[in-house]
Amino acid sequence: MSPLADFQNSIYLEGLGDVRPGLPTDLTRLEGLAEGVLSAQAFGYVAGAAGSEATARANRAAFDRWRIVPRMLRDVAERDLSVDVLGTAMPAPVLLAPIGVQSILHPDGELATARAAAAEGLTAVLSTAASHSMEDVAEAAGDGAPRWYQLYWPKDRDLAVSFLDRARAAGYTALVVTLDTFTLAWRPRDLDRAYLPFLRGVGVANYFADPVFQRAVGGPVTGANRQAALLHWVANFGNPSLTWDDLAFLREHWDGPIALKGIQHPDDARRAVEAGMDGVIVSNHGGRQVDGAVAALDALPAVVAAVGGRASVLFDSGVRTGADVVKALALGARAVLVGRPYAYGLALGGQAGVRHVLRCLQAELELTLALSGLTRPGQLTPEILTSAPVPA
Repeated sequence: MSPLADFQNSIYLEGLGDVRPGLPTDLTRLEGLAEGVLSAQAFGYVAGAAGSEATARANRAAFDRWRIVPRMLRDVAERDLSVDVLGTAMPAPVLLAPIGVQSILHPDGELATARAAAAEGLTAVLSTAASHSMEDVAEAAGDGAPRWYQLYWPKDRDLAVSFLDRARAAGYTALVVTLDTFTLAWRPRDLDRAYLPFLRGVGVANYFADPVFQRAVGGPVTGANRQAALLHWVANFGNPSLTWDDLAFLREHWDGPIALKGIQHPDDARRAVEAGMDGVIVSNHGGRQVDGAVAALDALPAVVAAVGGRASVLFDSGVRTGADVVKALALGARAVLVGRPYAYGLALGGQAGVRHVLRCLQAELELTLALSGLTRPGQLTPEILTSAPVPA
């Protein structure tokens, strides 16, 4: 058994001394526990979704429509979950999705998340909307820790270039460009509480630390120009005028791999490949942007077919368990991004809580893979899945 799956044995062995895990190993239970420790505003911001939250529910229902068909007597004694995605070697096909404003969950926020990811050798994708600057997060992760940077493309092109230059200098090796959030969606949980953390100065650390941003607001952000800085953030956060032609600007200013996040239509996937992008991430932002949208897992197979192996296809939205990861990989994803589970782990236990989530997810992934008769992620194909019976 590998060190990943051996996490299970370590739990049982510690149980001989009456030591039990501090957090549930069923990661679907974390949301309810996190609600009990977070403020109503913070919990609503993380757990909430757009409109009636139909898309978020559809993401989970899509996983339930697939069933794994295990195969027997396949010699699964030696297993290897490692993959290479966009030039980054990974011990398992799991990345930490970019989640902003993490300090509303725990004071250490992205610093704790980066340390936990580094301890597992997993790639964390840092959000532009982080509570801590990209440089501070890189320092927390340590030298050699794999890290990608996620860009919310601002209106100010000079600011965008500055973000990219800073990310490159801080050791972020791949760029994830989120396309679906050029404006915030209608989110009733936040609206009912009139709560937007950015307007309270949370999640704007990368902006306030940026030299281009500081020049625009008259210098380093202090009490004197804080209100002007927040208004400048509002004016620059998203750019709804962007088109496919603008991707050439990114390629001009970023010489590493680029993946577009938010792809749900196969034609958009084709256009991404034609524009020279290295990857696409099938995602509906965890249901946070368009109410009543297609479930991300339902969109995955058509996007994989459209890309046709010409770029890496990653998956995000709705992943909660190791079995979910198996299903997404079987439907063609090269790797998956996990979001809310580690956010809840952060809320419940800081760095240790995030690491607990990552260890559980990897262990369950490997055990599910082996018990299904496979030893490597690359062996997963749609043939290992079947459609769930339709209720009468």
